[in-house]
Amino acid sequence: MLHRLATSLRRPAVRCLSSGSVDIKVPLNFWAGKRRTSQEKCNKENVYEPATGRVLCPLEPCGAAEVNQAVEAAKSAFGHWSKMSGMERAKIMIEAAHIIERRREEIAEIEVVNNGKSITEARLDVDSARLCIEYYAALATTLAGQHVQLPGGSFAYTRREPLGVCVGIGAWNYPFQIAAWKSAPALACGNSMVFKPSPLTPATAVLLAEIYAMAGAPEGLYNVVQGGQETGSLLCHHPDVAKVSFTGSVPTGKKIMEMASKGVKHVTLELGGKSPLLIFQDSDVENAVKGALMANFLSQGQVCSNGTRVFVHKDILPEFVEEVVKRTRAIQIGDPLLESTRMGALVSRSHLERVLSFVDQAKKEGAAVLCGGEPFVPSDPKLRGGYYMTPCVLGNCTDEMTCVKEEIFGPVMCVLSFESEEEVLLRANDTDLGLAAGVFTSDVKRAHRVVEHLKAGSCFINNYNITPVEVPFGGFKMSGIGRENGQVTIEHYSQLKSVYVEMGDVDSLF
Repeated sequence: MLHRLATSLRRPAVRCLSSGSVDIKVPLNFWAGKRRTSQEKCNKENVYEPATGRVLCPLEPCGAAEVNQAVEAAKSAFGHWSKMSGMERAKIMIEAAHIIERRREEIAEIEVVNNGKSITEARLDVDSARLCIEYYAALATTLAGQHVQLPGGSFAYTRREPLGVCVGIGAWNYPFQIAAWKSAPALACGNSMVFKPSPLTPATAVLLAEIYAMAGAPEGLYNVVQGGQETGSLLCHHPDVAKVSFTGSVPTGKKIMEMASKGVKHVTLELGGKSPLLIFQDSDVENAVKGALMANFLSQGQVCSNGTRVFVHKDILPEFVEEVVKRTRAIQIGDPLLESTRMGALVSRSHLERVLSFVDQAKKEGAAVLCGGEPFVPSDPKLRGGYYMTPCVLGNCTDEMTCVKEEIFGPVMCVLSFESEEEVLLRANDTDLGLAAGVFTSDVKRAHRVVEHLKAGSCFINNYNITPVEVPFGGFKMSGIGRENGQVTIEHYSQLKSVYVEMGDVDSLF
């Protein structure tokens, strides 16, 4: 991660796109090998560029006819793809990864235009997508069953088989990366996929579909249908869909789980978080401050795993707060396509207003705004309609405050004080969510002891928001079901068949 970050920071500023200059004219749906125009007659919603507030394009949602066509294309491709060897599938996936590497800058720029995050972060997201595909291409060659010797020369064996047509439903904070994180393990196991991006960020998933096709994937292996809740419902209820993998909010995840249950479909849910970050008195304060910034302000704070409840031991609280406020104020806000920018625009006007309302509520409940928390208007005239705010640090926070209890999903850090390990563990775990957690300490015994008691699926010691594709990612409690990344995800995109082989005569009771 750090090497990739250093490489990204050194990259020369050679821009093909600029904020405020992009209009998307091509169809964003893709199935059976090419881009498609939706025939749905319902009202089209506009897609906006967060950096400027301009309309990028109208979104063409897919209705029942288009969803059926996409699923049918995926079914057809599954018949061929599932019969290929792991080596044959891996060859195509590796070629797709090579194409992504060659088109890294192009993909990252479009991601920035559609999502609003900085170009530095977008490059890292594209890298993560590529690495994920490479990783699962390698695992595709290792998929195998087990041989079990039984008495009398009989034996049994298991076969790891694909599920069929899988549906991926993406979130708007990591559009291209999530499309890869869901498709790579699915394709490695021999499945096909229909992917629905968020209607706020529809622009880059179709690039991945074209890349898979260019790499030699069968027509219909990876399809993209655009739309909102209705399109998602059609996919979840479709009788030919075997699995649904969703990234998004807890309420929507509950609805998807309910819809999928009607067909007893496999489900993976990566949902929200309100994660704790525990900073003990023996921490390297400078390192802890850097960790807290990474835990709160990546992608304008729009990260489900963010450690937004920052518990700092009372002995180092003044020093920590002084330094974290100083560094937060220094974060460069502005045009996300500029190399110097470290914080771009939030994803939409309504989301910006929602995040700012949490800051207002925090003040009413007694929190102190130590810095930020206000709308930001860049000096560049073309950016003045964009969705910017200053990153915010809230002090004097208590566990009962709304800003501490609810997921804000924006650049707002809540700082809380604690005195003992036992106390902070009880407070850290006092939530229905359990996606991530972190601890900073120089005591290795304490680090592992604390992590053992944190009720979260992804934990970090002396760092935060590091997500190598080799390591499983997912939550406890209401933060989700199943995992993404790592070897274990193969089990979530495949099913096990047991075969008994009798080598003697039947020993019948009748």
